[in-house]
Amino acid sequence: MQVLDSSAFIHEYHTTDDTASIPMVREELEDEAAYRFDADEGSGMHIHIPAGGTVDTIKRAARETGDAETLSDTDVRLLATAFELDAVLVTDDYAMQNVADHVDVTVNIIARDGIKEARNWIYQCQGCGREFEENRERCPICGSELARKNPA
Repeated sequence: MQVLDSSAFIHEYHTTDDTASIPMVREELEDEAAYRFDADEGSGMHIHIPAGGTVDTIKRAARETGDAETLSDTDVRLLATAFELDAVLVTDDYAMQNVADHVDVTVNIIARDGIKEARNWIYQCQGCGREFEENRERCPICGSELARKNPA
């Protein structure tokens, strides 16, 4: 089974495998992409609502990789759906790919190159330069804003 992100409908992705998605993807789509979602649903695409516990698992994984601030609620729920259904996630979103790798969900890329390596982002204070593993609103030392930084 393949779980389809909005990019699958935008780029007219086709597969002979069973497919699934979530209602929130339909809300993101407009025009022809929305019609493609509706047509796929009418042709048997499974609409899935992931369990709250699974959503929490994905949110925790996103915090661990440093992608929590980047992922939308739709992204989190798509990842949870792929995780629950033991399915392949079809997306071009790099943050989703990073979290999917962290929770052992296979990803199929549509129109872009996939990620080359998984990253656990760190956050650096723009004032004093201190680094933190978790994002905070402000640096607890000097009060400046934090910015996401590649740990490499």
